[in-house]
Amino acid sequence: MRRNDRHIRTSHGGNLPLPADLDALLATTDRDQAAVETRLVSAVREVVGTQVECGLDVVNDGEYVKAGAAGAYTGYINARVTGWETREGDAAPPPKRGGPGERDRALFPGTHESGLWLSGSGGANRPGFATPGRTPRRRGTRVCVEPVRYTGHDAVAADIKALREALPGGDTEGFIAALGPLSLGAGAVNEHYASEEEYLFAVAEVMREEYRAITGAGLIVQLDEPEFLTTWQFHPDWDIPRYRKYLELAVEVINHALAGIPVEQVRFHSCFGSGHRPHVADIELRHVVDLIPRIDAQCYAIESGNVRHAHEWRVWENVTLPEGRMVMPGVVSHATDLVEHPELVAERLVNFASVLGRDNVQGGTDCGIGSRVGHEEIAWAKLRALGEGAAIASKTLWP
Repeated sequence: MRRNDRHIRTSHGGNLPLPADLDALLATTDRDQAAVETRLVSAVREVVGTQVECGLDVVNDGEYVKAGAAGAYTGYINARVTGWETREGDAAPPPKRGGPGERDRALFPGTHESGLWLSGSGGANRPGFATPGRTPRRRGTRVCVEPVRYTGHDAVAADIKALREALPGGDTEGFIAALGPLSLGAGAVNEHYASEEEYLFAVAEVMREEYRAITGAGLIVQLDEPEFLTTWQFHPDWDIPRYRKYLELAVEVINHALAGIPVEQVRFHSCFGSGHRPHVADIELRHVVDLIPRIDAQCYAIESGNVRHAHEWRVWENVTLPEGRMVMPGVVSHATDLVEHPELVAERLVNFASVLGRDNVQGGTDCGIGSRVGHEEIAWAKLRALGEGAAIASKTLWP
């Protein structure tokens, strides 16, 4: 992963708007898979070009393959792993935990019941994520019933090929986002392994196969692990010491998944859950920020742009990054349709540079914005603001 060279490098959280025609293909129940795959390849070329036009330095495939999977964000991996089954109704064991907004739900029960959490800025109204005819997200409880295995080698190879062929070369780098081991396994009930710890380490080895494929092709892997900061919401009965104890295990599991993978090709991403909700009960970053640099990644992409977390750049004053490590704060939010002014983006980047050093800061989004903001025009406007803001910050930091 290239470091800053007289300018702040930029990237984003992964998910980007789908072209309308590809979205229509994916929404067809009896879709022509060959036509879908052909269109995916050309769509990746288009989305890479658009990212470069926005001024981004580290680009991806838009996560288009995930948009075509049932369950979108996590659904893609179900076709690439074995060892789990989904049980519904009376056959399902009790869930292990609450939802990603469990603490907020207790504080705002009326808002939750009104359904407002599913409307406004967010994926609920976005074409392609709640479209009639698209396979709905499976409900029920996932259960591990046998040894877990990775079987997605051909699928990830196709993803890699499409992105590599679309990259323009030069100073532009490519990344592919892959699900973290916690986000794959922690919510499922373990009925096969002797302990929860043994189970999670087995899941880590499964996902390592995908990470190795991506980095072995010379690309950056973004390990998507929203669970790291969202688990606080899942367990409203936990206190901070109990949560930190869990995260210490989580760091071990994540590093096990990354064993043997060059640190320079790893970006770790975590957010506070992408739901359109109050977020007043999110964990404050100061309680856990010291654990983040223990993860074997060169860059840490942490949600920092939404109004509940934009002030937390000061938390990094008390963090010593290992040599060569970087932070990619979200300076553009996926939680609002308001487009950040480039001067605000620049101000946020300069703030982070003041505590971390200008060489140790890159610019990003809080999370994927393709399925969260209300319209693709807004998503691309936000990314252009990111590119413009980073250029302004660069002039300040390298006068």
